[in-house]
Amino acid sequence: MQITTPTLTGLRRWVRWALRHGLIRFTTKRGAKAGELSARLILERALIEDPYAAYEALRAKGRLVRSGAVLLAHDHDVCTEILRSQDFGVVGPNSVAPPGTEKLVRFAGPGPVGPIEPPALLVVNPPDHTRMRKLVTRAFTVKAVTRLRGRTEEIATELLDAMAAKPGPVDLMEDYASLLPATVIAEMMGAPVEMRRQFLEWGAQAALSLDFGLPYREFVESERGLQALEDWMRGHFAEIRRNPGQNILSDLVRAHDEAGALDDDELASIAVLLLAAGFETTVNLIGNAVALLTAHRDQLALLQSGQAQWSTAVDEALRMESPVQRTARLALRDTEVAGIPVPAGQVVITVLAAANRDPRVFADPARFDVTRANAGDHLAFSSGIHYCLGAGLARMEAEVGLQKLFERFPDLELAGRPRLRPTRTLRGFDAMPVRLTPARVEQPA
Repeated sequence: MQITTPTLTGLRRWVRWALRHGLIRFTTKRGAKAGELSARLILERALIEDPYAAYEALRAKGRLVRSGAVLLAHDHDVCTEILRSQDFGVVGPNSVAPPGTEKLVRFAGPGPVGPIEPPALLVVNPPDHTRMRKLVTRAFTVKAVTRLRGRTEEIATELLDAMAAKPGPVDLMEDYASLLPATVIAEMMGAPVEMRRQFLEWGAQAALSLDFGLPYREFVESERGLQALEDWMRGHFAEIRRNPGQNILSDLVRAHDEAGALDDDELASIAVLLLAAGFETTVNLIGNAVALLTAHRDQLALLQSGQAQWSTAVDEALRMESPVQRTARLALRDTEVAGIPVPAGQVVITVLAAANRDPRVFADPARFDVTRANAGDHLAFSSGIHYCLGAGLARMEAEVGLQKLFERFPDLELAGRPRLRPTRTLRGFDAMPVRLTPARVEQPA
């Protein structure tokens, strides 16, 4: 019997899921039934919504905690050591495939370009990582981000005007927290701003790919989002070649066409990652910060009275509710961490959100404190050579977005329970109903 192309495509997708997620999901379910806390953190909704007590319970078990085939690190110094060590590299999708499945891996193929699919920056090591990152670094320098601040303030004001014109409660995530960074990154990249809601939809689907152990339906959804982003981006390159501009995408296309510094897949991969990552972290950051500030009105009052700085509040929100909860590393050679031997090929999960609540680094770590002197010592943007390229941009957008929001609506309050995203690696909200209360205008005497 001849296999038709659609059937073959579906079969390859199923094999990709089985190798990358299915086997992990089976093992995780078995571990959860046995009461394994780390497995329950992946599967149980209640622990996904509030994982912090579980993180502390795992921290108490030791510096590196075995969970199935992986090790978990929860301490700030251990996570920092791993993230900065040359003995560890990033983890690609095939790193989790069982030994002896090489033929299946080749049959399955790579799938659409995405954040964890080589040659994405997140999953390649030097020298390729160094070469590709160098091509985009200048767009995110302190000077470049400072130049964008004024435009970010304009965008925030426009979005707040539109939100204020709506009757009744509004969804802060849909109308503000998502659109602010999506508009900024679209303009930076020379992408059509009118497509920003479509980019957000594709990005939400693509974000599922960051989790391991996905159900098959969510894996298919993630690949559809990634494929749509890739197809649009490859088509957009033709428009850029016809009408190049002064933006990141035009620079990348020139690096590909004229200098040969990127191959086709590298060009598409970097472009897709920059577009999606350019709003994902900041969307979550703004939403998480609003939830924290509305729940801690005393801390909001310190900011509104000028007794605390918005920049510190952003770092404290990043520490308390890390938009990226965890990231993985692969031991490239036999090594040791915190005096514990780690063999080559061992996958280690650094739980950034747990490191950011390490009581040996942050006093009273479960307390939200916008005056915390060392709030910026968090690992929310990772560390080492894979430190988040857009960290400065995310901080600036969140600072502007939050300050503008609470200046315009100082008594803003939740109008219902926010809805958390279903993702485990990324932590944030996909809905947050709020009531807007405009600032009072003082009448002249």
